[in-house]
Amino acid sequence: MVRGETGRKPRTRAFGRGRTRTGGIRTAPTAVYSVASFCAAFGISEAFFYKLKSQGLAPDVMRLGSRLLISFEAAKRWQQAREKATEQATEKSTVTA
Repeated sequence: MVRGETGRKPRTRAFGRGRTRTGGIRTAPTAVYSVASFCAAFGISEAFFYKLKSQGLAPDVMRLGSRLLISFEAAKRWQQAREKATEQATEKSTVTA
């Protein structure tokens, strides 16, 4: 057993104040998504997000300085709109088939 300069055994902790169990730094939860975190949350690539944005199908974004942010409410509205569009497309294809 290795002892420190004080002659005491060094403290070992799995995690400390402000740290998660895996050693990451705890941060306060945000009220918005960045484009990257939105894409990760919904399983799409950033390239696909910008393709949707160019087609007018992306969620509403707000600009804060040079950052594009998406509120949780806008993400929820976008998700509901995409689900509704999918439902309508599925109904339309089953009626014509």
